[in-house]
Parts: sequence; C-alpha cells; structure tokens
Amino acid sequence: MQKTTHFLWQPAAWLRVTGEDALSFLQGQLTQDLRHLMPGQAVYGLWLNQKGKMVADSFVLRDEGGAYFLGSYHSPAAVIRERLEAYIIADDVTIRDETTQWRGVTLWSDEPPETWRADLPGGFVFRGRREVGAHWEWVAPVAAVESHAAQLGPAMDAAEVERRRIVAGIPAVPQDLGPNDLPNEGGLERDAISYTKGCYLGQEVMARLKAMGQVRRRLLRVRGTGAVPALPAALFADGREAGELRSAAEDADGFAGLAMVTLRHVPADGKLALAADAAPALQLAEQP
Repeated sequence: MQKTTHFLWQPAAWLRVTGEDALSFLQGQLTQDLRHLMPGQAVYGLWLNQKGKMVADSFVLRDEGGAYFLGSYHSPAAVIRERLEAYIIADDVTIRDETTQWRGVTLWSDEPPETWRADLPGGFVFRGRREVGAHWEWVAPVAAVESHAAQLGPAMDAAEVERRRIVAGIPAVPQDLGPNDLPNEGGLERDAISYTKGCYLGQEVMARLKAMGQVRRRLLRVRGTGAVPALPAALFADGREAGELRSAAEDADGFAGLAMVTLRHVPADGKLALAADAAPALQLAEQP
C-alpha cells in the first residue's frame, strides 16, 4: 500500500447489535433499507425522532456471523444506544458498546480496494463520507490497526480532513445537523433516506417533506474572509439574523464553512455578516 495516504481516527460510536430480532428492529428505526445488506457491506443512514428531527447518524454494517455494527464519525455511542433502547420492548435485541475496542483509518489510494483489501488484518472496509473524491474507511480492532499502522503510507492531518469535508458540503452530525434540524435541511435526503422501505420512526415526516419538495432552511457552503470565528456564530443580513455558521476551517486566504440559513432572509447577493452592524464577511458558495 505504498501509494496510500491515511488518517487515523477514533469512532464516536461503534455498537454491536445482535439477537433474533436485530434486523427487523433496526429496519424499523433506520432511515435506510437494511433488508439486502450483505456481510461486509455498509449503508449510511439516520436515526430520527418521531418529529423527523436528527438524533444521530451512522454507518450500518453486517458481519459474517449476522451481527450488525453501527459506526459513526461524530454521533456519540451513548446517544445512539439511548435512542434505540428506548424502543426495545419485547424484541430479542442486544446492543453492546464496543467503541473503545475499535479504531478507524481513512485511506486514500490510487488503486481500488479490491487490490489491497486482502493485505489488511481483518475488520471492515467501506466507502467513506469525508469528501467527494474516492476514499475508504477501514475499521478494525485496535490491535489490528496498531500492527498495520507502519504500512499505511503518509498521514493526513485532522485539519485537512475537516477542510475537505466542509468544502464538500458534507454535514457532521450533530455539529451541523442536530436535534432541532431536519435531514432535508442538510441535503441528506439524497443519500441517507429510503423512500421505498416502509415504516420507520420519523418516516411520515420524511414522506411529507418529499411531497412538499422544499424546506425553509438549508445548510449551505460559505466562504469567509479573515480568521475562523468562534463557533457556532450567528450570521446577519441587512441587520437581521439570517442563520448560523456551524463549521469552519482555514482555506486559501480565509475560511470555508457550513452555515444553516433561513432562505427567505438570505439576500440576493448571498453576502452575510458576523454582527448586525458589521460589514459582510461571508459569501454563499452555492445557490440556496
């Protein structure tokens, strides 16, 4: 794997879900369809509340023994576990927190994973969500990652990984999309929600939003001048609060960010300020 760049990370959540009812239970909770998930595969989905608001996100994977694993970059294990266990009634389902026993490695390689997957000592390999370009996550027991770390090539630092995520417009949950936000406000309806799987918690709200075809707020990419402000930061247009800057990272001569904005308050020129009486310091980097 000489042509590989890597980033070592600790999952915020890595839960093992087992039991006779594991599939049916998770299927009734996740926004994605798990019925065709094969061993070794991963799907990205959301855990919502009954109002369709964000609780957490995660990848869901299945191993050869039929166990399911819920892994998240940013959503805490305790939050996901509490959300799920609140709905276990008579189900044969056991949720075990194994977060500290696993490590993650993001891999950027010139070659597809089929050519190097066999070189890794176990674990899961799946497509990541850190940027638009091709990259993969390898999540494995701590000992396996530590034994193989020297063979992974040069490391990418956390600041660059975060910059790429923000420039790509990929929300971090709950930093960018939290318990007061809808998935559609962050564009997650495109790749985190199945509209054909049937019932799950929050499904009626998602179906209604799909039929309406619009939301009042959107998480949008912005570019700013000067230093990265303390986050979260209120944003203003024409002296009125128009949104909130939730993520930001140094980029070029200023910073790139993700901001949740109220669409009807965004001016035609897309310029936003960090104070009601300040000159605009941010510019929308995409159309609302």
